[in-house]
Amino acid sequence: MEHLHGTYNLELVILSYIIAALASYAALDLAGRVSLAKGMSRNVWLTCGAVAMGLGIWSMHFVGMLAFVLPMHMSYSTGEVILSVLLAIIASGVALNIAGQQSGEKSKLLISGVLMTAGISSMHYVGMAAMSVPITYEPGRVVLSILIAALASFAALWLMFFFRQHQSRYTWIYKMGSGLIMGLGISGMHYTGMSAARFHHAHDAIAGSGMQIEPSLLAYLIAAGTFIALGLTLFGIFINQRLSQKDRRIHENEQWYQALYENHSDAIISVDKQGAIKGINAAVTRITGYQEREIIHRSIDEISQHVDIHWTSEVHHVVWDDDTREQQHFMGKMKNVQGNHLDLSIAVVPVMIDGKHQGSHILIKDVTEEKQAQESIRHQALHDPLTGLPNRRKLDEVLESTIATSLATGSSFAVMVMDIDRFKMINDSLGHSIGDVFLREVSSRILSAIQDSDPKAMDNVMLARMGGDEFTLVVTNEQGNEERVAELAERIVRAIQLPYRLKENDFYVTASIGIAMYPYHGTGADALLKHADSAMYEVKKNGKNGFQFYTAQLDSELYERIELEGYLRKALERDELVLYYQPQIRTEDSRMIGVEALIRWNHPDKGVLSPNVFIPLAEETGLIYEIGNWTLREACRQMKLWHASGGPLIPVSVNLSSQQFHQSNLVEQVKNALTETELDARYLELEITESMMMDASVSTGILNELTALGVKISLDDFGTGYSSLSYLKNFPIHKLKIDRSFVTDITESRSDQAIVATIISMAQNLKMEVIAEGIETKGQLDILMQNDCREIQGYYFSRPLPASEVEHDFFVPLRMHGTPSIL
Repeated sequence: MEHLHGTYNLELVILSYIIAALASYAALDLAGRVSLAKGMSRNVWLTCGAVAMGLGIWSMHFVGMLAFVLPMHMSYSTGEVILSVLLAIIASGVALNIAGQQSGEKSKLLISGVLMTAGISSMHYVGMAAMSVPITYEPGRVVLSILIAALASFAALWLMFFFRQHQSRYTWIYKMGSGLIMGLGISGMHYTGMSAARFHHAHDAIAGSGMQIEPSLLAYLIAAGTFIALGLTLFGIFINQRLSQKDRRIHENEQWYQALYENHSDAIISVDKQGAIKGINAAVTRITGYQEREIIHRSIDEISQHVDIHWTSEVHHVVWDDDTREQQHFMGKMKNVQGNHLDLSIAVVPVMIDGKHQGSHILIKDVTEEKQAQESIRHQALHDPLTGLPNRRKLDEVLESTIATSLATGSSFAVMVMDIDRFKMINDSLGHSIGDVFLREVSSRILSAIQDSDPKAMDNVMLARMGGDEFTLVVTNEQGNEERVAELAERIVRAIQLPYRLKENDFYVTASIGIAMYPYHGTGADALLKHADSAMYEVKKNGKNGFQFYTAQLDSELYERIELEGYLRKALERDELVLYYQPQIRTEDSRMIGVEALIRWNHPDKGVLSPNVFIPLAEETGLIYEIGNWTLREACRQMKLWHASGGPLIPVSVNLSSQQFHQSNLVEQVKNALTETELDARYLELEITESMMMDASVSTGILNELTALGVKISLDDFGTGYSSLSYLKNFPIHKLKIDRSFVTDITESRSDQAIVATIISMAQNLKMEVIAEGIETKGQLDILMQNDCREIQGYYFSRPLPASEVEHDFFVPLRMHGTPSIL
């Protein structure tokens, strides 16, 4: 059989490669589209993609065959051509289906590669068989073409799978390059297969048994159709990608906003223009307790009435079809499902679509805790943390409001300023924690006293704590007349007098109350407080434990007090303070056995002032520390001077105030005074009162340290306090001093005689010295001597004298003649 030699049309060869590359690029793009589609959409894309890719591969093959020109007319078998087309489509479908799956298992890729290789190879050789010319093949090149088909198939599958999983902005470039390479593989397989074919002349060929058309024209027509099909496919992919990207962005945006809507901490209710609820988020149920099924599609106005919401803002109604674009804000209260009261902050945000109002979002924030925190902060700012009573700031508000009301109605009211007498003694001796307990008890008693007369009295009386032990009352309405105010003050004084049980002991205090009436004693808050304060200090000055209304005379007394304080602060600098000394006498031989140092103030205008005039002021202003330390040093200095001048060697007695006793460096101050003056410690006697020993744990340490120095301790004003006799057993006390209150009426009062006799006997049995003060008559002295009181002190022997007079009248005679005749 004669062998035919053909030639290739280079234009058609290039065209076939272009078709192969374009088909490869389309296949890579289609693989990504198939992988993204689901359900019916995936099947449609898979079918269309298989047809487009199969036609592309087949077109490349057929154009490649048409590019081969034989020296004879050529016709093609229609059935075999159609079969080759179907094989190309099937091979493409297999490739796209595998590449579009979520997993890329190697076994599936291997099977698919083999099937695709078989499909492409079958398509090629079936297509060759459609030619109306006998063909024989060279087996080696046939095998080589199949291997090239396999390589192209596996490469195509791998690239499809790779680009589906790795997307970037440069993916189209990589696909383009990969398409060119795959085009070479597919073209290489075709032309290798063509080179394996040997065409022979067929003398009995029947003309017109196949397609009768110019081969080159047919090639161009097929190429044009293929380009159109692939172009439409790529354009469809492009349009679909754009639409998919848009849909994806819309979906992503919806998810973003949906996440914000669903997870927002505030409750969100969406309503239409008629106020019907279209949707809610989870916070609505969390805040109110109402489930979505209970309120969805119902009117928001109906729901508002059902939950009994009360608007607390100025606007009480919402117009849901209002076309304004402004947000509306409200404050409201409601009960949730559990019955808890909620404070709500509500914002109505209009929903505008294409510039038209379509509904609203209602944003509801639970501000209950914030409101409670604000109320708590306000309460703390206006109330005393210790007692819970209103403080000075709240009092100022109430006073201003009460003054305005009284001015408008012409009514009067009272301002009562109260101070607890002896509170400082309790606070200093028992400690601040016990002092706090005491103040809470005091405030409770005052409130009870107010309510005892009338359960509704608290509506007209406000009690405030100003700080420390000072309280203020504002008494209004029918309680505000002078008679009712006096009755209230008396009840409070009586309530405060009752004993307080602190640290297993009973303590007694009193109250001093000053009262100012509006508008008679002032029309402003400051004036009323100032005048009530003046009246209170007048009560203190007159013995405490009572109340007094303000009088104009008190202003001048207050001015004098302020003036006196100014002079007192400069008294030490000006050397105006001086010590007087009162001798202490032994009854058995009338000998002076000691002296008591008593402070005086040489005021530049008022002359010599006794301690009861300025010592309370010094204690109040804190000057007592400086004055007490000066007194201690001066007494030691003077006694050392008397000792150095020939004696007699007797002790000096110095009184300690409560504040001085509890100062942290008392022992150090005593030690320094003795060291500076070189006075022997046994010649210093410190007088303390029972009130200083209330806190045994503190007092014991101080007294033991003082005793360790060699200083003696004397208990002054014994029998006038409320402390326990256990002090005499537990504390290092050397001497008891019988208070003058028991001596004054001793000649007439059998009770005083019995008390004095008991004290003397008890002291002697406890091996303590005992001394009586305030002796002014011979009768008093006789009774004391009959009861074996061996030491005495008082005006009967000598008033307190300056140091020079004491030395002249007592020390000099003792040095020269022994004991003077005093009795």
